Amino acid sequence: MKKSAIICTLGLALGCSSSDGGADTDSSGISASGETGNSSSADTNTNTNSNGDGDAGDGDSGDGDSGDGDGDPGDGDGDSGDGGTGSNQKFDTLTVPDAAFNCGSGGNDDPEFSYLWAANSSQGTITKIDTKTVTEVGRYQVRPDGAGSPSRTSVSLSGDVAVASRSGGVTKIYANEESCQESNGMPGIQTSNSNQALPWGTEECVAWHKPMQYASQRPVAWGAGEFNEGTCYWEDEELWTAATQGQTIDVYVLDGEDGSTKEMITLQGVAASYYGIYGGAVDGNGDFWGSQLGAGKLVRVNRADMTYDIWQMPVSGYGMTVDSEGYVWTCSSSVARFDPMTETWQTAAVGGYTGCMADAGEDGLLWVSQGGNGVMGINRDTLMVEKQWAAGGSYGISIDFEGYVWAVANGSTASKIDPETGQFWTYNGLVGAYTYSDMTGYALTNVGSPSG
Repeated sequence: MKKSAIICTLGLALGCSSSDGGADTDSSGISASGETGNSSSADTNTNTNSNGDGDAGDGDSGDGDSGDGDGDPGDGDGDSGDGGTGSNQKFDTLTVPDAAFNCGSGGNDDPEFSYLWAANSSQGTITKIDTKTVTEVGRYQVRPDGAGSPSRTSVSLSGDVAVASRSGGVTKIYANEESCQESNGMPGIQTSNSNQALPWGTEECVAWHKPMQYASQRPVAWGAGEFNEGTCYWEDEELWTAATQGQTIDVYVLDGEDGSTKEMITLQGVAASYYGIYGGAVDGNGDFWGSQLGAGKLVRVNRADMTYDIWQMPVSGYGMTVDSEGYVWTCSSSVARFDPMTETWQTAAVGGYTGCMADAGEDGLLWVSQGGNGVMGINRDTLMVEKQWAAGGSYGISIDFEGYVWAVANGSTASKIDPETGQFWTYNGLVGAYTYSDMTGYALTNVGSPSG
């Protein structure tokens, strides 16, 4: 299959991956072409068939009732665009300095580790899925009270994940057990390695939890930080989030090391409604982009001085992402591409549904959820549908470091899809899952920004 142009990152994907990925894998827990499978830890996988799709409280169910979800995916206004790209622009992407290649690798030109993090919203946990084997290798409670309705996840260039709880609070979890710290008084590191979460206070791979008192806290997005060529680590990583009590919207920059607040602003000129900022991502300049549910506002908060810019969204949006060329996308039944250089939109009615993410390859497509049970690939120049594949449920969309597309259902499944053949492998062990964001770190690794 065709692979994406992959940029190496420390921790997240050390060494450029050039293997064929997991297409020939037949390990326990993986089922091909739509048949669902269980966790590799079959003896402890008590949650493999819990809840399923559509149960109240599972996620943003789309019925519009107050408190139980985020409303119906917008239907857009169907305006079509010509997809002009401004071909004279030059773009930068987030690359690791050359010294990174002297920092070791995962061996055999494979990523050291590659995980997808899906929120089990109704369970108050997040699941860690090995993207090569399509098996769950960890599950973690996200708040001390076991609640929170976690939703968006974001993976840093160090490989660690942050998750926002829709009823308030942000939690960071280490991806690598070597980073976890002794904290519970028991010898060794106690951490989940299956689909069973350890109790709060016993689990030692929770880096920090920041309680935040809000009615709605949706977006969470890492910035890149600075790469230290001497230590081979990313440093000064920052995390963006936004939240509302229903009257105003607050946007935060948190210290990635300890979760403390570094900056906070309250947006003016943006109606909060209940959900405030709905989706978020960071561009190659380190600036935060946030979109609202429906035909609301698109906001950019400039990291340098925390000033912000506001644009009206031309069609209804649900998911959003920033691609490798610095374009901002909102996705629902229509897709809309925003060019920050010209401040213009291109739109097209494509029949999409919710989440989306862009492949960073030269001819990489924008992958969009379709109808809750499949994915479609959109040409990023013409905005035309080029591919349509089935999946075992589809709400949130991501891409892994071998170029496979992932679809996480609003329910119990996560599917790994070969973008060339449509073959897919499904893990069926999530509980009331609801995630659409940069759940692998792929978008941040490949994000770009217009530079001239």
